[in-house]
Amino acid sequence: MGTLYLVATPIGNLEDITLRAIRVLKEANLIAAEDTRQTHKLLERYAIQTRMVSYHEHNKIGRLDDVLEALSSGDVALVSDAGTPGLNDPGYELVRAALHAGFAVSPIPGPSAPVSALVASGLPTDAFLYLGYLPRKAAERRALLKGIQGHAYTLIFLETPHRLLEALDDLLAELGDRPFAAARELTKIHEEIYRGTLASAKAHFEAVEPRGEFTLVVGGAQRESETWDAERVERALLAELEGGDAPGQIVERVAGLSGWRKKDVYPRLVDIKNR
Repeated sequence: MGTLYLVATPIGNLEDITLRAIRVLKEANLIAAEDTRQTHKLLERYAIQTRMVSYHEHNKIGRLDDVLEALSSGDVALVSDAGTPGLNDPGYELVRAALHAGFAVSPIPGPSAPVSALVASGLPTDAFLYLGYLPRKAAERRALLKGIQGHAYTLIFLETPHRLLEALDDLLAELGDRPFAAARELTKIHEEIYRGTLASAKAHFEAVEPRGEFTLVVGGAQRESETWDAERVERALLAELEGGDAPGQIVERVAGLSGWRKKDVYPRLVDIKNR
């Protein structure tokens, strides 16, 4: 009996693949790929000649029996078009079916856009909540955000460029102004990570047309009794400075978020700018 390997593949730069992932893709009897055209580029780069079939959102149920049959005689590697399969990509049903049939399922870890954006955002990483794509309809989007507005975890979402401004409007309306980062084109030539607050991001993307798929990282809810420590205030000031707003606006926002007085935040800002 074979093993179903969940193989993480690059989210942009084709060099971001592990040696183990390359070996598994070469040795598997079959590769089940979300986008065979995209995966073909990766296979060609690393001279991998394993047979490949499509396994995507529209055929994932009908293709289950074929993949399970392939597992009965050897290993199968599941890949998405980019990143870790099963995260907002087809995979959950196949994993469940393989486990139910008695096959081993093994992850081959690697690139993940949500985790990459989180660790580069400058926001707390010790506890986070990943919720995938925000709902397309405004009412559903606001209902979701209202339900999590009290969570202290850092929040991670995915969003398309044409819905980004609407999403920022609703994030602001339901969560209030919070520390924020928006990452696009991660690991690619035009990689960009905007760091600031929700309000400054809205102004930024109203002036600069959003392009590419976005991973949004939003600071968690601040407890009423919570006052930020100096390190967190400094991180927020550094993020705000990248947004390019006037010092008075930066101080006012950070003071409002941190529980510090403006007269105590301003010297910190001056010190950072003079370094």
